[in-house]
Amino acid sequence: MDGDYIIGGVFSIHYYMHTVKHNYTSMPEPLRCTGSMDSRELRFSRAMVFAIEEINNSTKLLPGIRLGYQIHDSCASVAVAVHVAFQLSNGLDPVFYTGDKCLQSGMVVAIVGESGSTPSISMSRIVGSFNIPQVSHFATCACLSDKQQYPSFFRTIPSDQFQADALAKLVKHFGWTWIGAVRSDSDYGNNGMASFLHAARKEGICVEYSESFYRTHPHSRIQRVADVIRRSTAMVVVAFVASGDMRILLEELSRQPSPPRQWIGSESWVTDPDMLRFSFCAGAIGFGIQQSVIPGLRDFLLDLSPTKVAASPILTEFWEDAFKCRLGKSASTDESVCDGTEDIQKLRIAYTDTSQLRITNMVYKAVYAIAHAIHNAVCQETYSTSHCDKFTRIESTQILTQLKKVNFSQNGYHVSFDANGDPVATYELVNWQKSKSGRIEVVTVGHYDASLPVGQEFHINRNLTWVEDSTQVPVSVCSDSCPPGTRKVLQKGKPICCYDCIPCPEGEISNATDSPGCLGCPKEFWPNAERNTCLPKPVEFLSFDEVLGIILAAFSVGGACLAIITAAVFFRHRTSPIVRANNSELSFLLLFSLTLCFLCSLTFIGAPSEWSCMLRHTAFGITFVLCISCVLGKTIVVLMAFRATLPGSNVMKWFGPPQQRMTVVSFTFIQVLICIIWLVLSPPFPMKNLTIYKERIILECALGSAIGFWAVLGYIGLLAVFCFVLAVLARKLPDNFNEAKLITFSMLIFCAVWITFIPAYVSSPGKFTVAVEIFAILASSFGLILCIFAPKCFIILFKPEKNTKKYLMNKHQS
Repeated sequence: MDGDYIIGGVFSIHYYMHTVKHNYTSMPEPLRCTGSMDSRELRFSRAMVFAIEEINNSTKLLPGIRLGYQIHDSCASVAVAVHVAFQLSNGLDPVFYTGDKCLQSGMVVAIVGESGSTPSISMSRIVGSFNIPQVSHFATCACLSDKQQYPSFFRTIPSDQFQADALAKLVKHFGWTWIGAVRSDSDYGNNGMASFLHAARKEGICVEYSESFYRTHPHSRIQRVADVIRRSTAMVVVAFVASGDMRILLEELSRQPSPPRQWIGSESWVTDPDMLRFSFCAGAIGFGIQQSVIPGLRDFLLDLSPTKVAASPILTEFWEDAFKCRLGKSASTDESVCDGTEDIQKLRIAYTDTSQLRITNMVYKAVYAIAHAIHNAVCQETYSTSHCDKFTRIESTQILTQLKKVNFSQNGYHVSFDANGDPVATYELVNWQKSKSGRIEVVTVGHYDASLPVGQEFHINRNLTWVEDSTQVPVSVCSDSCPPGTRKVLQKGKPICCYDCIPCPEGEISNATDSPGCLGCPKEFWPNAERNTCLPKPVEFLSFDEVLGIILAAFSVGGACLAIITAAVFFRHRTSPIVRANNSELSFLLLFSLTLCFLCSLTFIGAPSEWSCMLRHTAFGITFVLCISCVLGKTIVVLMAFRATLPGSNVMKWFGPPQQRMTVVSFTFIQVLICIIWLVLSPPFPMKNLTIYKERIILECALGSAIGFWAVLGYIGLLAVFCFVLAVLARKLPDNFNEAKLITFSMLIFCAVWITFIPAYVSSPGKFTVAVEIFAILASSFGLILCIFAPKCFIILFKPEKNTKKYLMNKHQS
């Protein structure tokens, strides 16, 4: 249509370009489209016509100026799009201007289109050289935002960069980490998928496969892509595919049933009404351009009179395809003729469907953006009235400059461009849901606004329906999440989303799902059975509450009581010959020391403290030396007593009671001195032993100085050996007057116990070290009291007839 200023329009109304085989001997045929018609693209072109007519009838925008248009079909082909670009740049004006300045008389002031990214790129490289503005309604490739390469390109639809980020966040939101990806083998698909995969990697999403195809590829290529989708393990498929390509893929998938797949669609196909016939895609979700309402558009689309249809080859083809009839003389003998009864309002196709105007509104806004740019270039505002001069000659650079500045609202929809020629990115989250009638409908379930702060862009306000009409979010992961207590170990040769869950090693935990590693617990903590938290290690020591502690305490108290009872018996019969004959003073001192030996073992039971650690070892060392000193004194007395019976012997004068007491005190004092030095230089102290057991703490007494401990023990051993040697020497003296044999047995037991104690003490772990030490104390103490005092008590209590001086003397004389 002619006008004062011409706007070009380029749409992919047909799917294919007619393929010509060149023989290079004749002129090639003109480029022409073939194949089926995309009625949605036809609606886009008619929406452009509607917008131009609406502007021409407006009294506010370009008053007195009439816009014209040239609309071309690119067949979704780069070759045709390039041809159209040159045609729109040059015009059809037969007059050649030979002057210095080309007035560009046949050039359009701006172009609306193209629908695809690849044709738009090709066109922009051509028209950009002439500074002709190109405003696309559907070319979303992020590459077109590069103003160095495409300085005259604008668009009313957001860049795929925003959609790719939104799709990655959508996939992450629903916990899908294992997906498949298919794309159109075009600038739209390749660039869009590259942006998506980049964003997906940042979100920790893995891709099982990434396949590309194009509608003109051989059928075997399409079939291979379909087979990859069927065989894959990924439940979710992200399709960054142009609508025409997606239709071919879904047709191939419909031929052979495939496992259920959750489709995630780009805006190119997920809101296309023609795609809704593929029912196995029910539950698909994706981002689409916001729905809109364009008043009067539906009436305009349906107002196709026979005259209008006949005047346009495109409308004629559409009419004949829609009603399966032929207009006028073009009808063959076997085809029905359109008789005028056809009712376009009864058609249920994309052309007549205005319930969800999305991309159509992008066309509408593109036309108005160009009109506003022209208005700002040729009109003057005076007193709220616009005065426009239709004879003003404008350059395309003027329109380009004014387009960068446009900022208006039309029907409530804002239109402006940023420095890259892009609008503000807003999307609707759409979901394919089955209606009550069983038909699949595109339902808006949420919104995405890239202008909002990070984390607030995404909002879902309705329930979604998933694949197979499920209300449960499908699961699409390569490996199930690793629960707390385990860590992820990547499977060799597979993406990072494929891993095995390995339990945390001993002493380590993980308290988060999908933990990449385990953390060691602090020294005094240990993991629970699930290894997902650290618990304080149980503190272990020999206590009075446990069975072993109770038994040892009972024997300790019992031994002390036995010593006291024995002392009471001896005190009761202190005047009896058997008590007097065996040095009663040393016997009572020995029983006293044995009582202390039994009782000192109680200091080894219970939680170690600073005072108990010092007391237990020193009390043990001193009382045992006191005990051995008494035994040693008794042995020496026996030896000296029999040597004193020899003629001229004066030995007993040098080993009377004062000397005996002095011997005991001297031997004991040496041990006291050793203990004092030990306590002053490096005393024992309570310690938490974390090395013996990993899972529990042993509360024990550290020796402080091992030399001090072994000096105390060595001194006891030295006295015991000395006593044992003397007892052996005195073993053949008369039985009734000496205890040499009894002392020999007691010292033999004593030495045996403490010799075996050393390896047992060193090798016993934890609280059993203490138990071994207590056992050695009790065993040696019981050995002494039983071997030395038990026979005497037996005679005193049960054989009183033997407890007489006469019996003892007779026995000796015999």
